[in-house]
Amino acid sequence: MTAPLLRRVAPADVTRSIEGPVDRETLATTQGMLDDLRARGEPAVRELAEKFGDIEPGGGLVRTQADMQRALAELDPDLRGSLERAGDRIRAFAEAQRGAIGEVTVPVPGGEAGHTVEPVAAGGCYAPAGRYPLPSSVLMTALTARAAGVERVVVASPGAHPVNLAAAAIAGADEFLAIGGVQAVATLALGLGVLEPVDVVVGPGNRWVTAAKQLLSGVVGIDMLAGPSELLVLADETADPATVAADLLAQAEHDTDARAILVTTSESLAVRTDEQLRAQLDALPTREVASVAVANGFCCVCATLDEAIAVTDRVAPEHLEVMTSDAPGVARRVRNAGGVFVGAGSAEVLGDYGAGPNHTLPTGGTARSQAGLSVTHFLRLRTWLRVDDGDAASEMVADTGAIARAEGLIGHERSALKRSR
Repeated sequence: MTAPLLRRVAPADVTRSIEGPVDRETLATTQGMLDDLRARGEPAVRELAEKFGDIEPGGGLVRTQADMQRALAELDPDLRGSLERAGDRIRAFAEAQRGAIGEVTVPVPGGEAGHTVEPVAAGGCYAPAGRYPLPSSVLMTALTARAAGVERVVVASPGAHPVNLAAAAIAGADEFLAIGGVQAVATLALGLGVLEPVDVVVGPGNRWVTAAKQLLSGVVGIDMLAGPSELLVLADETADPATVAADLLAQAEHDTDARAILVTTSESLAVRTDEQLRAQLDALPTREVASVAVANGFCCVCATLDEAIAVTDRVAPEHLEVMTSDAPGVARRVRNAGGVFVGAGSAEVLGDYGAGPNHTLPTGGTARSQAGLSVTHFLRLRTWLRVDDGDAASEMVADTGAIARAEGLIGHERSALKRSR
C-alpha cells in the first residue's frame, strides 16, 4: 500500500509549537553582520549588496520616485491594471481599518484623560524577491503605511525588480532601497549613511531578514517575527477534495519550508484529497519545491468537529481555510488563526493577491498572541492627562501619595502632594 503524501497525525499528537522563527546559528551570524554594518556603514552595506547580487558593482543603492514611475510606465498594461485594482482593494481595506481607530476622551477627577492616534513619521516596507519578485508584498506593506498616515515610506527589495518598482509607484513610496537581507533591514533601521532611518520595519522575509528584525527590534519597531508560511484547511465531508488539494499545493509551492495541513472529520475526504495531491502534483510546474513542502505538513482525522476545532487552535495557523457545511459558524468558533478564509469560494490565494485584508500574517503558532499586519503597526496611541480643578482632584492626589509612600517613592508622594489644597 502506498504511503499517503500527507503524513497522518493523531489528534493527541498535534502539539503546540514552542520553536522560535529563527535558529540560534542564524541569529549569531546575523549579529556578526550587524556589528560589521554598524562599524563600517555604507561600505559594508555595498559590499554585502554586491556579494549577494542585489546591485552591480558601483551601482546605486537607492532608487528614486522617477525610477519607480518609469518602471510603472514600462510595465505590461494588463499586469499594471491587475496591480492597480489590487492596490485599490488593499487601500480601501486599510483606510477602513484606520477609520475604525479613533481618539478617546474620558473624564477623570478634576479634568480629562484620553489618547490621540499618531502615525510614525517613517516606515520601512520589506518585500522579498528570491525566486520571484513579490509586488503583492510591496502593495500590502506600503499601501498600509500610507493609509495609516505615514509621511515617508521606504520600500526595500533585493535587485529593484521592475515589477516591484512599479508596485512601489502604485503605492506612492518615496524611496526604494534596492537591496535585501540583513543589510536591508539594518539600513532601514540605522540609516548607515545610505538613507535616513525609519521608525518601523515591516514585511515578510527569509530567516536572515527575520533574524535582523528580531535583533534590531529594540532600535526600530517591527510588525512580527514570521517563519515559514503555512495553511491549515479545516474541512468536513462536504468539502471538494480536488479544491482542498489545489489549495494545499498552492501553499506548498511557496518554498521548501512551507507547511500544508489538513484537519478533517472525514476519513473519506482525507483519502481522496491525498489522491488528488498526487495527481495534481504530477502536473504542477513547481512540483520540485511543492513536493518537499508537502512532507512538512500532515493530515489529522478527528472524530468530531469540536476535536477538529481544538486541533486547529493548537496549531494556530497563519492561514486557515474553513470548508464545512456551516463555514461561518465554524470560523467564529476558531480562536487562533492569522487570517481566516470562510467557505469554499474564499481561496487563501485571493488574500495573497489583494482581496483587501493583509497577507503579512503571524506564523509558527504566534497567531495565539498576534494579528497580521495592519495600520496599527504604524500608529501610536499616545495618552494624555489634563487636571485643572485641584479641589475635584483632591482624593486622586491623596490616593497617589498613599500608593507612592507604600512603594517607598517619597519623591513621588511629595510631587503629588504639591497639587494638594
